[in-house]
Amino acid sequence: MNLAFFSPDAGLEHDNGPGHPECPERLSAIRDQLVASGLDPWVLHREAFPATRADLRRVHTRDFIDTIQQHVPEGGRVMLDGDTALSPGSREAALLAAGAGIGAVDWVMGAANRRAFCAVRPPGHHARADRAAGFCLFNNVVIAARHAQERHGVGRIAIVDFDVHHGDGTESLVAGDDAILFASAFEHPAYPGSGIPPLADNCLNVPVPGGSSGEQWRDAVAGAWFDALDAFAPELVLISAGFDAHREDELSRLLLAEDDYAWITRELVALAERHADGRVVSMLEGGYALSALGRSVVAHMRALAAL
Repeated sequence: MNLAFFSPDAGLEHDNGPGHPECPERLSAIRDQLVASGLDPWVLHREAFPATRADLRRVHTRDFIDTIQQHVPEGGRVMLDGDTALSPGSREAALLAAGAGIGAVDWVMGAANRRAFCAVRPPGHHARADRAAGFCLFNNVVIAARHAQERHGVGRIAIVDFDVHHGDGTESLVAGDDAILFASAFEHPAYPGSGIPPLADNCLNVPVPGGSSGEQWRDAVAGAWFDALDAFAPELVLISAGFDAHREDELSRLLLAEDDYAWITRELVALAERHADGRVVSMLEGGYALSALGRSVVAHMRALAAL
């Protein structure tokens, strides 16, 4: 088995409130579809451990970490902004979401041709050094990247974000870092209204108009990303895997389907095989149409495992 699956149960306990699209049922839909598709026996289920304060401090400010940890309520919810909440289970869920990325990096760095998918919540790519936003608490993918740099000495990391929303938090954290190439494709205009122009030369932002088909989306990302990613020659590929550009997702006006997610995943696996000994870590971001989310994740994981 070359594909590890990290999905801590604590992710089910983070509660944004009734009717919120970023809900615990997202993880249940993924797990159910893994079983229904017959893929589950082909993946290695791995345990996640909480990120430490030192792990978080590589990315987030001391005051922000304290705010998250001190404001988790004993009951009900505390709203950090109009979209992002803390509930009694949020602290453990957030630490394990970040810890899953760290564990996945450790696992893939242990041997060539290993891949990992982290089905975690809360997501992370809108979180900045000092602020939660857009359903996100800690920036899971950047925490994983900094761990790879410090613990494993990885020199060049590609972070590829295909969520329908621009990964503004991730871009703010890595802009100007020549050891990281950040590539984000997103619907424009849409939340959070950023990404044009990019913050630095190491950021490859691809705005895609609402109503674009999967073929148009593929053409846009291929033209903007692939030559630059090959020239960068990453030693590790990290993915912010959002599935909310699916045509069934109400938070998107893009028209992607499962085949589009399989296609971009195969391209990123091929990139990793050329430059990174096949090592890829993918972390769940968005995706809110539950059936489409489950199907899309299975397509993504099959492509990660080259099944």
